[in-house]
Amino acid sequence: MALRPLDNALPITPERPKKQAKIVIPAHKEKQQLPDLGVNDENKAPLLQPSSADASIDYISSENLKAFQDPDVKIQGLVGGLESKDWLKVCESLNDVRRFALYHSGLLLPILDKVVSVMVKAIKNPRSALCKTSIMAAADIFKAFGENLLDSTSDTFNQLLLQLLLKASQDKKFVCEEADRALLAMVEATAPLPLLHKLGSYVGHTNLRVRAKAAIYISNCVSRMDLESMEEFGLVALIKIASNLLNDKLPEAREAARGIAISVFRAITENEEEKQEVWQSFCQSNLPAIHAQAMVKLVSS
Repeated sequence: MALRPLDNALPITPERPKKQAKIVIPAHKEKQQLPDLGVNDENKAPLLQPSSADASIDYISSENLKAFQDPDVKIQGLVGGLESKDWLKVCESLNDVRRFALYHSGLLLPILDKVVSVMVKAIKNPRSALCKTSIMAAADIFKAFGENLLDSTSDTFNQLLLQLLLKASQDKKFVCEEADRALLAMVEATAPLPLLHKLGSYVGHTNLRVRAKAAIYISNCVSRMDLESMEEFGLVALIKIASNLLNDKLPEAREAARGIAISVFRAITENEEEKQEVWQSFCQSNLPAIHAQAMVKLVSS
């Protein structure tokens, strides 16, 4: 059978377009579907967002702080400013504390305990700007009153030290670094022996990172001590601290243990010819055999 030519094929009728159902949107729904002016569309220029109050805080370095022209008048309102409920006012007053510490420390000394208590409270504050400003004030307080803080009969220094160790151990970098600077200022401004007594209680802290930070600054203190000061604190106590830290989980603590051991080794063998023998005898007399062996190996490596 012959095939029918394509010309004679039946015409194809195009399908009729389907009608779209009409959807009536209530007036209150239309309002909900308006674009949110607070959300940026990728095809539109981003809207300017109001800057946060934290951005208005100036972190002034100690070198850029100036003396007061009228310190006797200014000191009268300092405590009131520190106790303000406005955190921006507290930040401003903390910067004033720094200026008093650096240039008019005699006026600040009578209210120092009160000032440190406020600083501790501010460091605990979850607002980062207030926390950092208070830590910066702590560094300047240490530079001006290191010995006075250690001699204080109140517990304010212990509270301040704990908060600085905690902040130096956290993940928020800019607060952590500032706390480290304050702790370093503390070590440099105070006598190592009394500070070592304060720091020694933190080598057994349950927080690994606090323990490691304390170990770092203990090592720093010991490195600044002579044999007489070490003997006053206790050579056996020092070598036991190093031995315990050597088994710590964090490398910073283990490195600090090495620093402590080396400082003690140098002090007790300074005038000895047979240094290794003297050190080995000292360790074996005061530590369990396995720990003594680790200490001997530590200073010889």
